Amino acid sequence: MWLRRTVVCAMVVPLAFLVFRDAPVRLGVPESTGRPAVPAGAPKPTIVSRAQWHADESLVKEHAVYTGTVKAVFVHHTGHTNGYDCADAPEMLRAMEEVHVRGEGWDDIGYNFVVDRCGTVYEGRAGGVGRSVRGAHATGFNAHSVGIAALGTFGPGVPVPKALVEGIAKVGAWKLDRDIDPRGIVRMVSTNDESLYRRGEVVYLHAVAGHRDTFSTYCPGEALYAQLPKIRAEMARLRVKRR
Repeated sequence: MWLRRTVVCAMVVPLAFLVFRDAPVRLGVPESTGRPAVPAGAPKPTIVSRAQWHADESLVKEHAVYTGTVKAVFVHHTGHTNGYDCADAPEMLRAMEEVHVRGEGWDDIGYNFVVDRCGTVYEGRAGGVGRSVRGAHATGFNAHSVGIAALGTFGPGVPVPKALVEGIAKVGAWKLDRDIDPRGIVRMVSTNDESLYRRGEVVYLHAVAGHRDTFSTYCPGEALYAQLPKIRAEMARLRVKRR
């Protein structure tokens, strides 16, 4: 592929608020996650397909690439204003698709899934919601991960709707490998020097992380980043422990 797979979180509205700052906490090798039981997978949530939101498939430049089991969930925000009517979300997705492909030169929407403020989950990048499609959402860590973007902008003090948190948790709990605790730590390997980590560097991250944890970006915003513990807890709740 001729273009670099990377999405600096939001590309639909002016990005003045996406200041490259807030370096993440770099986690060392954990002695223990402190979780005695391994959660099993969660049920598939209701997902609005690309056909249902009328994605323009003629814009897609390449066939999907599959990378195997999902080891990490990366949470993003899209940069849209927050006062939208949820009925307008499909139109917003179509505009985002066009900007990502025609404006930024990417081969499709970068995120695997998008969740609106009403908690509705939308299929993002093409290739099949039930498969491990490599996204373009986390430079250096697109393989074995899923990118879930909140439709909106979540800077300091911005309220994060409960339905949005729950929607992210539902799709994240379903996609994350059933042998990985969403409250735990995972081992990843950087594939790109343009991330916060050198190519080939072993990194220990939260299984549910923010975009800023692997790239110099403000994404997913202070308010949504602060909700990650709740998202992890909700993902764990949605899973049924193995007997």
